Amino acid sequence: MGQGQITEVIFQTRSGQDSRSRVKKEWGVVAEKFKEEAVIIQQEELVKNVYSMWLHADKISAAAKPGQFLGLYSSDGSRLLPRPISICETDMADRAVRIVYRIAGKGTAEFSHMRTGMPLNIIGPLGNGFPLKSQKALVVGGGIGIPPLLQLTKELECEKQVILGYRDREMFLLRQFEELAPVLTATEDGSAGTKGNVLDVLRNTQPEGDVIYACGPLPMLRALKAYAKERDMECYLSLEEHMACGVGACLGCVCKTVHRDAHTHVHNTRICTEGPVFLAEEVDI
Repeated sequence: MGQGQITEVIFQTRSGQDSRSRVKKEWGVVAEKFKEEAVIIQQEELVKNVYSMWLHADKISAAAKPGQFLGLYSSDGSRLLPRPISICETDMADRAVRIVYRIAGKGTAEFSHMRTGMPLNIIGPLGNGFPLKSQKALVVGGGIGIPPLLQLTKELECEKQVILGYRDREMFLLRQFEELAPVLTATEDGSAGTKGNVLDVLRNTQPEGDVIYACGPLPMLRALKAYAKERDMECYLSLEEHMACGVGACLGCVCKTVHRDAHTHVHNTRICTEGPVFLAEEVDI
């Protein structure tokens, strides 16, 4: 990671007490986070077990950048830690933020049953986002790593090509991406687009580009890192990782980096705070 300014922000914990968190300034933006009681504007199931939820959240919607994520708190007292879910879109006019998530456990199953008008405690925006470059971009997503690339694609003011990989023909968010840029698709079962994955699309079509933005499963990101290195392309990866606290306190989402941490003197970095977006050449994945 590049050397960024360290700032200290104060946010309200669930108990109402102040908690201080050291936040790194990435890509020229200080990531302030806020605790809000959001209100659900709309929720729908896009495909089986994949849900879209719009939330009214004044401060978070104004501060969020493409690639950042939210922490959603369960109403079940046995699940104290927030569930991290990537931000899919923001709507400044309605002061709203959208998440698209797949049911993966009891927490996300609980959220899927919530309806319009219900309150939901959230914290965010968390982590750092994608830098907005002016060069020709390849935006590459796989599976549930696709949603955080939608707002990025909206905000990129450059020539761009989107490449999306799905399990099958249930291709959520495809139409919205197609309204923003040319899209190529792959499906694992060959039911639509190229049979295989996003790397098969890249190898077959050889799209031109100067920078890659990507989010998806780790094997896909490893392959994209190698692909970018072969072609001397700048590459930014959003790492998907199981998280606990989401604010850098628990060290539960550490990955290897080429840089040595000034405090611990080890080559580790926290995905939830220094990430989830990293320059590919700076992380060992």
